[in-house]
Amino acid sequence: MQLQELLFSQGFGTRRVCAGLIQQGHVTVDGRPVDDAGFEVAVAEGLPFTVQGRPWAYHAKAYVMLHKPAGTECSQKPSTWPSVYTLLPDALRQRPVKGGVTGVQAVGRLDQDTTGLLLLSDDGKFLHRMASPKHHVPKLYVAEVKHALDEAQLARLRAGVVLDDDPRPVRALAAEALAENRLALTLGEGKYHQVKRMVAAAGNRVEALHRARIGTLSLPPDLAPGQWRWLTADEVQALTQVSKPAPQSSAAGI
Repeated sequence: MQLQELLFSQGFGTRRVCAGLIQQGHVTVDGRPVDDAGFEVAVAEGLPFTVQGRPWAYHAKAYVMLHKPAGTECSQKPSTWPSVYTLLPDALRQRPVKGGVTGVQAVGRLDQDTTGLLLLSDDGKFLHRMASPKHHVPKLYVAEVKHALDEAQLARLRAGVVLDDDPRPVRALAAEALAENRLALTLGEGKYHQVKRMVAAAGNRVEALHRARIGTLSLPPDLAPGQWRWLTADEVQALTQVSKPAPQSSAAGI
């Protein structure tokens, strides 16, 4: 692959811009300065290069996790709060994607006041698999609730509660009290404001909400709010192999 095509595929601008960066001496490949835009690169996953001193690595598809902070919207065009996409480097936001779409997209959405694990990718199949209720990818939420939890509330959440947009009961895969006012809830689908509405239907109220895990992937304790990192190949493979889980403690791994 020509070096200008490699940079273009990774979101560093138009082909013309990428060629200019190379010709002006702003690019190194595997530690070697290159000023020829047509330089042929033996592309391999993880190939290291730098652009204007910034280290990067080649990825045919982008798979990243972000620790979403409160006060941000999961939208490219936010209405009130800053977009989570502004927390990502320009290269991830500008990656060319087929169909006229540009950049990585979030797997579902978290409310502006909800924190925690958010996955983003430019792989359409991956996005669909992670978000589709047909694949039953479990998502673990930890909620601070207004009133003390009791077994009756937990039993209702496990058995299923009826929300106002669907007559069919929606149930949690697992629900348990971590403390008097702290709930661990595992869901296999993602409806609008689902955790908040389920907890309300069970007779309580969510005061704060955090997503701690998606499928096999937990939010790393050393990834601070607002920070992101690439997923490893093993993490991506494990996520795509997730199927409907057997009932288990929702707090496992917290």
